[in-house]
Amino acid sequence: MAETGTRERILTAATDLFGMRGVEAVSLDAIAAEVGVRKQTLLYWFPSKDELLASVLASTAAELTVVIEAAVRAAPDDPLAKVDAVVLAVFRPAVRRPALLGLVREVSRLPASQSEWLRTTMGPLAERAADWLTKEMAAGRVRQADPRLVIALATATVTGIATEPDLLRVTGWHPSVAELRRLRDELRAFLHAALAP
Repeated sequence: MAETGTRERILTAATDLFGMRGVEAVSLDAIAAEVGVRKQTLLYWFPSKDELLASVLASTAAELTVVIEAAVRAAPDDPLAKVDAVVLAVFRPAVRRPALLGLVREVSRLPASQSEWLRTTMGPLAERAADWLTKEMAAGRVRQADPRLVIALATATVTGIATEPDLLRVTGWHPSVAELRRLRDELRAFLHAALAP
């Protein structure tokens, strides 16, 4: 049990450090020191930095998938309520743990071979969302639009917060919990306006 706890502590520390400082700037020694273990212990669980990064990304994607699916199941049977629930679910971890936004930024900087996980792990989730939107549009419960484009715009907004902070500062947006919540609410209002029948 303690061994599994060590693995999870390494993943948590690596997620935070990669997100705050950048993947290239963080050494395995720094992660081991943060966790309070020897580097050899870290290498027992993750034989290389690439394997550690892959595990961090897989763990983050799995956590996000669980959070989104739970939010959709718990939301009322109203398409706009479900869209709201997804937006809130995606922003909640970022508000609680801002390093996750930094991790998104870092993924956008990785070579294609390393960021392939995004397509393979999040692709099916996006595909299910597009199928759901298509059905809701066909039923007349949301306005007709290109469901994939709607998803792309919402996703670009969330990832843009992480990857383009300097550009956002030019527009007057400053990274803080209050500003993140304000941006979340603007995204919700935008999606409501775009999708209301």
